[in-house]
Amino acid sequence: MPIRKTTGPWQGDDFDDLATYIRHHQAGGYPVQNVREFSCRHCDGKTFHVTVDDEEGCALITCHDCQTETPIADSADHLEDADLEECACPCGGETFTVGVGYAMNTDNEVRWISLGLRCLTDGTLGVYTDWKIDYAPTAHLLSNA
Repeated sequence: MPIRKTTGPWQGDDFDDLATYIRHHQAGGYPVQNVREFSCRHCDGKTFHVTVDDEEGCALITCHDCQTETPIADSADHLEDADLEECACPCGGETFTVGVGYAMNTDNEVRWISLGLRCLTDGTLGVYTDWKIDYAPTAHLLSNA
């Protein structure tokens, strides 16, 4: 089923819907070329609790199944100074599937990261944080999703 957009937030049924939503968001005004589905490196789980800090530009993902915590992209570099806040859907749901979007520059370096979530309670889609990457090289960021 395609993304549903009525008078409220967009909703979707699967990762493809979330990826489409992240591409539509265009953090910083830049098109997202690559969206990767996040899965737990420990147990391959795909259900997460998510905390973010918009000011520091970081996100920490906690696997619902095994409780493994994973920082997204370069978030580990910012966690010490972060004031992480739990992500919650407008419906109150706090478990999500996760997609990480990458906007690239002309040198094929990561320019911007977008963290998209799909609520597992009602399917609401959202980009809960995004942050600019202002250094190079950035290839390592693509493997940290």
